[in-house]
Amino acid sequence: MLATSGRSLILEREFRPKIEASIPKHDLQGQSVAIVGLRKSGVAAAKLALARGASVLALDQNETLKPLEQTLLNVKDGRLKTILGCFDHELFDEADLIVVSPGVALENYCLASLLQSGKRVISELDFAAEVLPRCTKVLAVTGTNGKSTVATFAGQMLNHSNIRTFVGGNLGIPLSEAAFECLLSPQEPYQAAVVEVSSYQLEIPNKFFSPSVSVILNLTPDHLERHKSMTNYSTIKCRVLSHLSGRKIAILPMGNPYITDAIASHGNECMFAWIGTYPGIKVDMEQKVANFNVPGIGLLSQLPLDAMKAVGTHNYSNAAIAALSVIGLDVGIDIAAISSTIDRLKAPPHRMQIVHEDGYGVTWVDDSKATNVEATYAGLTGLGEKKAVVLLGGRSKMLDAQGSNGFEHLIEPLKYHRGVVTFGSSGALIQDTLSSYGVAIPCLRAKDLKGAVSLAKNMAKPGDVILLSPACASFDEFINFEHRGKFFQKLAVSMKV
Repeated sequence: MLATSGRSLILEREFRPKIEASIPKHDLQGQSVAIVGLRKSGVAAAKLALARGASVLALDQNETLKPLEQTLLNVKDGRLKTILGCFDHELFDEADLIVVSPGVALENYCLASLLQSGKRVISELDFAAEVLPRCTKVLAVTGTNGKSTVATFAGQMLNHSNIRTFVGGNLGIPLSEAAFECLLSPQEPYQAAVVEVSSYQLEIPNKFFSPSVSVILNLTPDHLERHKSMTNYSTIKCRVLSHLSGRKIAILPMGNPYITDAIASHGNECMFAWIGTYPGIKVDMEQKVANFNVPGIGLLSQLPLDAMKAVGTHNYSNAAIAALSVIGLDVGIDIAAISSTIDRLKAPPHRMQIVHEDGYGVTWVDDSKATNVEATYAGLTGLGEKKAVVLLGGRSKMLDAQGSNGFEHLIEPLKYHRGVVTFGSSGALIQDTLSSYGVAIPCLRAKDLKGAVSLAKNMAKPGDVILLSPACASFDEFINFEHRGKFFQKLAVSMKV
């Protein structure tokens, strides 16, 4: 969370000269670039801007952050200036370009007004995309749930086939890092870039980010505290389709009315493939087979999925979508090549990740990335016949105008499991919701995650799963979902048998 006040901190040093000496392109020489937001994406964008020859004004209202000069090291020519805390908005007048990190809402820093005034304001994603070489095929993956897993699977399929591939964006490494690498080593460009894209990265319409394949996996209520309505949310998500044309492919979920309305305004003349119908992909969950029928790219084939080792039946669909996306990139990979990778696919951390099997025969599964009800629903239904003690809690997300937290939608899948333990700031609310809708299994409440784990261990029986799938944001007790998941993993291995 960004602080709204505090002392300003201004430091000036020089960017590492040995890096600058190897930069072949200085297209921003003599220009001033303001970087707004100095978390991971902002730092990467600042490094890229310096490499492109610009002077950089790095801004963040959080005065507790480390000044950028201490991150990028040793500067003497004054091309880098960091301001933490309060700052004079007139400084933007001197900037030729303003690059916005995804964590910064347009309501902050007067960014919305600057955009309306005609000031050149772009996202970190678009700033990076401007530098990517044309030979790099870009796969963009977005959606409310599953985008990290699909992007990870796609990246693994490409890398296993010896395609030099960058995997990042909203997932792990900012795209600006890939662009920076391309400047440093122009003779060794990425052949493909798999980019997970969040709605925050698409708030500012993009000009340079032009994928060959764009995937929208699904769209359910999330981040409405920032986007205000599902209509706005869907419009923003569908900007990932903005530059699709010709043989470029949009892979979309069948029957989502918000997406249907949003794509109507794009007027795309690209190929459409659908998740759940043809032209597109259908997954037979019982037979564990993906069926592809996309005449536009000459694809009529099947992909066996029974070798999958990733936990959760929903990962059959994730792998199938990743496969279609990779084939759509047209980098020389076919179904046969992808088939040989299925047994090696690994989901990213904190997504139905088995972290421990204890002396009682209880399996501990970390699904901390499930920060909304739909993601938890997928986790619960993906366990097959395994019974779980489910940990729900954190800070719940309001899903509609009436303030419903949506946990009533978990009543049906929960009835097949051992029990529920709620925790955190929304623990009482979740417990009350489940109880009022007649939850059929024991539902206990703990103060925090540590207490919830203790109760779950007493409730679990041999052969059960203890599943952290919170359906809530983590910010009441933890920095982020990764922090929450790592804490759960420590508890899993430290609990005495």
